[in-house]
Amino acid sequence: MNVVDSSGWLEYFADGPNARYFSKPLLDASGLIVPTITIYEVFKVVLREKDEGAAIRAIALMRQGTVVDLDQDLTIQAAKLSMDYKVPMADSIIIATARRYDATIWTQDEDFERLSGANYFKKAAKH
Repeated sequence: MNVVDSSGWLEYFADGPNARYFSKPLLDASGLIVPTITIYEVFKVVLREKDEGAAIRAIALMRQGTVVDLDQDLTIQAAKLSMDYKVPMADSIIIATARRYDATIWTQDEDFERLSGANYFKKAAKH
């Protein structure tokens, strides 16, 4: 199972320099876990940088995976993880969701760099 955080989705959609790292987990919808917080973050960025149609198309692709809603148990686990790892709310929700499904996290977010169970890829410099 795999969880691709928002930075990975956005890199893939933009066909950025690191997009190739995220294609394998993103193209395997049967093994893809999608926390609702990533839908929020991706929709917001694509809406801001493109338009609503592009944002809706991005979300349609994300919904091909298994979308996981934020329930009470996940919320409490995320809050604990936020304290333990000193990461922002969205990152802690992604970590909690990945742990619930024993999934690997795929990311470019430095908050995950040293986290066990994460495949971290340093952001490539923009040209």
